[in-house]
Amino acid sequence: MKSSKRNLFLIEIFGLLLGLLWLSPFYLMLVNAFKTKKEIFMSVLSFPEALATENFVRAFDDLDFVNSLVNSLIISVCSIAVIVIFSSMAGYALARNKSKLSSALLLVFVAAMLIPFQSVMIPLVSLFGSANMLNQAGLIFMYLGFGCSLSIFLYHGAMTGISKSLDEAAIVDGANKFQVFWFIIFPLLKPISVTVAILNVIWIWNDYLLPSLILGESSATIPLKMFFFFGQYTKQWHLALAGLTLAIIPVIIGYFFAQKQIIKGVAEGAVK
Repeated sequence: MKSSKRNLFLIEIFGLLLGLLWLSPFYLMLVNAFKTKKEIFMSVLSFPEALATENFVRAFDDLDFVNSLVNSLIISVCSIAVIVIFSSMAGYALARNKSKLSSALLLVFVAAMLIPFQSVMIPLVSLFGSANMLNQAGLIFMYLGFGCSLSIFLYHGAMTGISKSLDEAAIVDGANKFQVFWFIIFPLLKPISVTVAILNVIWIWNDYLLPSLILGESSATIPLKMFFFFGQYTKQWHLALAGLTLAIIPVIIGYFFAQKQIIKGVAEGAVK
């Protein structure tokens, strides 16, 4: 009994140390974001003598933070919406129409997850450039293409747990295929939809490579704007860290308000 308590105590201490190690970069970022350039070079770990809030004011202006945030929100929200809608419809169609063709199409979508973006980067940009789609709409369309493979695979797996008798009962009541999916099946896919949204919003919000190839500086997202910002203030760490702090605030706020739905969706999706 004593050994089990001692082991539990050691595990708790180890977990606490890991937590402190994980929080240490955030501590360094926040503490040094409120320092002057001189204070950072004198001591990185110490608290600031006075809160240099002007760092955030300057970073906010130079980042064009509001415009960058709006661009990121538009691209992320629209991309997640089209990925969830089209992937769920494709997963439903492939799961309900059993044939050699549907099996081959599912295999193609699964195989597409193995194709690295770098191998199609140049021809993709060239193709979209010739079609005058090097803009936000074109970027959203690309995210749909790159995000639908895994999403369709997840939706197809979730559909196997939903009885086909629901479709048949709705059709007997006079519903068409679209109504069956949208009003009967899609609400039942909410847990996996939350999972799909989380998996995709993480890389879409933080993506730098695709926006750097498609978007200009005027329509840049937060990660792309941060690249320009860090390039400008490489040696001025007080401004760079203030800008980085501003960049992560929307993510923290979004998670704070959506954490219950995120945890519930992931848990229910895992059970499914």
